[in-house]
Amino acid sequence: MKVFADKLEAALAKSLPPAVIVAGDEPLQHMEACDAVRHAARNAGIEEREVLHVEANFAWGRLLESAASLSLFASRKLIELRLNGKPGQEGGKALKEYAEGMAGSDNVLLVTSGKLDYREQKSAWFKALDKAGLFVPVWPVDTSRLHFWLRDRASRHGLTLDLDAARLLGERIEGNLLAADQELQKLALLLPPGSRVSPQQIAGGVEDSARFDVFTLLDACLKGERVRVSRILAGLRGEGVEPPIVLWALTRELRLLLSIHQHLDQGQSLEHACKAQKPPIFDKRRPAYQQAISRLPMKRLHKLLLFAQRLDLTIKGAGAIPLWDGLHDLALTLAGGRGLLAELPSSYRIG
Repeated sequence: MKVFADKLEAALAKSLPPAVIVAGDEPLQHMEACDAVRHAARNAGIEEREVLHVEANFAWGRLLESAASLSLFASRKLIELRLNGKPGQEGGKALKEYAEGMAGSDNVLLVTSGKLDYREQKSAWFKALDKAGLFVPVWPVDTSRLHFWLRDRASRHGLTLDLDAARLLGERIEGNLLAADQELQKLALLLPPGSRVSPQQIAGGVEDSARFDVFTLLDACLKGERVRVSRILAGLRGEGVEPPIVLWALTRELRLLLSIHQHLDQGQSLEHACKAQKPPIFDKRRPAYQQAISRLPMKRLHKLLLFAQRLDLTIKGAGAIPLWDGLHDLALTLAGGRGLLAELPSSYRIG
């Protein structure tokens, strides 16, 4: 049964299932979900814990041996199986066999992994464990909801966070929930319990812990978040990210949008166009591509791709466009703005 991270503690308080799968790439929520399972196991009287790290050439027989072996000091144990990638055919068979034997065991299995894709969630081993236990998908908090998450998180540290202050903190940490929680902990140490945190206190006392990366930039471009695009690019430049990496990411996205356009022009659906890409575009990201497609006709995308080629010549020493200004204007135009350099005829001349 699927249970989201913020509802996990309540679900575990009702009953401790024989298996819990925690999967996703958001570190803070992933860590806290696993901690909640461990805490619930201790409250249920389970004192013994065994950790199995699944890496290359892992002997899957160890999982069944661990479940069968009895301790001299305890009749139940918590088995943590830490997946590093997909379990594969052998692992899937072992997990399914474990699930089939859970009815006669008092042990609890905690499976932790990165994101499990749709295909993996349809596998026999996953269905068997999910049927008897809990599945906790851990997703990053959407940018549009981040300030609400921060406000609620602050209350856990005995602070009241104004929404304006939460928005400012969200800009500073750029989706890094671990950094956000650390900043809230520091504020809780500095301020009296129950304090109301203002935007001025955030601006004066919180470090800029943003995770500026090219994939965050692409997400902002697709969604048309022009102010955020400018801020992320400034962060990338400040962190010393090499311009070819930024240009590669933007060019790749332009080619991807052009490919989707071509599929749509052939009468195919957006769903089919997204599935036809390599790798396919998952359901959650399709609305962002729909936004970008609706505001960027093919003619404009071709022009931006040509501008990207001129920037590539600049990187190779054969062009005269100011590089970071050009990257900014390319990204800004992709986001629906009007980058000056991307509009100038002189930007398209060679030599």
